[in-house]
Amino acid sequence: MMNRLTDSEISDRLRSLEGWEVRDSRLVKSFKFKDFMSAVHFVDEIAPLAEAEGHHPDLQVGWGKVVVELTSHDAGGLTEKDFEVASRLPR
Repeated sequence: MMNRLTDSEISDRLRSLEGWEVRDSRLVKSFKFKDFMSAVHFVDEIAPLAEAEGHHPDLQVGWGKVVVELTSHDAGGLTEKDFEVASRLPR
């Protein structure tokens, strides 16, 4: 289990991630697409990465949009792993 990051550590790491924000101890980003199938293809693209990392985001898929939320449930908040996975997502 990784240690939960402090607010200062979270702020420092957040500066290096474009378009991401912190909401309720979760790292969140909304990705926009031209249609539903493009959004689904994006999910298909990130699923193997999440599986390989053993760190699975919560995903909300809709027409032209995917919302990705990362948190480390076992640590009770954000850890280095959340920021690592976010930085490796395409786009």
